[in-house]
Amino acid sequence: MVESISGPYDVIILGAGPAGLAAAIYTGRARLQTLVLERGLPGGQILLTEHIENYPGFPDGMAPFDLMDRFRQQAQKFGARIEMEEVQALRQEQLYWVVTGDNGEYRARAVIIATGASYRRLGLPHEGKLTGRGISYCATCDGAFFRDKTIAVVGGGDNALTEAQFLTRFVSKLYLLHRRSEFRAIRILQERVLANPKIEVRWDTVVETILGEDKLESLRLRNVRTGDLSDLKVEGLFISIGMSPASGLVKDIVALNQWGEVKVNQQMATSVPGLFAAGDVCDACPKQVITSAGTGVTAALAVDEYLQGLMDKEQD
Repeated sequence: MVESISGPYDVIILGAGPAGLAAAIYTGRARLQTLVLERGLPGGQILLTEHIENYPGFPDGMAPFDLMDRFRQQAQKFGARIEMEEVQALRQEQLYWVVTGDNGEYRARAVIIATGASYRRLGLPHEGKLTGRGISYCATCDGAFFRDKTIAVVGGGDNALTEAQFLTRFVSKLYLLHRRSEFRAIRILQERVLANPKIEVRWDTVVETILGEDKLESLRLRNVRTGDLSDLKVEGLFISIGMSPASGLVKDIVALNQWGEVKVNQQMATSVPGLFAAGDVCDACPKQVITSAGTGVTAALAVDEYLQGLMDKEQD
């Protein structure tokens, strides 16, 4: 039941990850009444990583929580209001967009969708049941639980190779399973992985079956070139095959691409006036903290221009 109606605000930002908080800093500085709605702690998926070493201005790296807390403080310094809220629906009513959450309804002239993305799954039987019982999607979250064990990592992109390298701090043996005959990751990551004595790469290989009842016991693998099947005994499986955009809230409102990402133009505007998108949920953002923040800033500047345009029309 909706308990209250809040607003109207100039802009509501859905999500308090790097994109959402960067947007809030800029809309706040523009003196726009800004509300940020986030279902959990501000920071988003970045909080699942251990250390950030590639964010400009911090040559020694930084803990993700500390970086995101600085984002939060800066947004609030410029007047943004941040509320913990599980958003359920978005609709348009006359001049306003109405966001429905568990605790009430919120109105604004513009909305920035910065809901991020979630880990992509293999979609195999037992995968859900054994998640947390040998299967993980976050090396920095769970790597220490596999000390001196034999594990496998699925994937061939930047994140998969980064996680594989990180996991060798703990494990005794790591099999890197990749469905292609070459990696898609940047060259420096490939060099590090191929030089690591703990890592054995299985090319042209996919997981056919996950074996185990109460915990992961082994994997049945299939070579995509030959069709040959083999069993690999492991105690852990880390799945790193990308992320799925959290665009379900707006899938029937704005245009999405084939991967479910929100389609935006260079101003981060969606196919619907008044709705903008930024960060991992949209199709214009490599999955990096700095690019998420950059798209958030672009969206914020576009919102300010959009609202100025509305004001000019209303005064004519």
